[in-house]
Amino acid sequence: MKLDITARQIEIIEASGKILMNKGIAALTTKNLAQEMGFSESALYRHFKDKEAIVSLLIQYLADNINQRFEQILISNISEEEKYLALFKSQFQYFKKNPHFIVIVLSDGLMDSSEIIKNSIVKLIQTNAKSFKTVLENGQKASVFTSAIEADYLVHFIMGAFRLQMLKWKLANFSFDIEKNGMKTMATLLTLIKQ
Repeated sequence: MKLDITARQIEIIEASGKILMNKGIAALTTKNLAQEMGFSESALYRHFKDKEAIVSLLIQYLADNINQRFEQILISNISEEEKYLALFKSQFQYFKKNPHFIVIVLSDGLMDSSEIIKNSIVKLIQTNAKSFKTVLENGQKASVFTSAIEADYLVHFIMGAFRLQMLKWKLANFSFDIEKNGMKTMATLLTLIKQ
């Protein structure tokens, strides 16, 4: 299902992501956002009812983007091993071009800000986990990935490794090539989970 969103809403949520990335959740105020956008606070309310709605749509926008990219990979006619790598390559390439969305991946502060935002983040995580679990289970059935560890636990390991890689990138002020380093990490993990 494609998200129903206007071009102006996309501009607002991208500006919100930049504020979150650079200054944190406390700095994401309607005043700061209006200043970043170059228009009045009242203009924001024509597009969103409040800050919570902005952050929630930001998460949904990211989830929709990930779902579209992942669906194309999951239906492609490549091996499960290639799908595993393609899912991560897609993620690293996207975040490399859009580092302001990294705050969603590293969202501890966001989860505490509201129940609606927390539920949006949980849904995003569950959706990502489902895609990875599909690839891993299919790979286990095809004797590509180890069956000694349940797919659910493998998902935890690989998503944890992905999150750690993104955290290291953010802490390094995005100074290294996340796609190159990230893919090396995920390929190494692939070696560990292969049959």
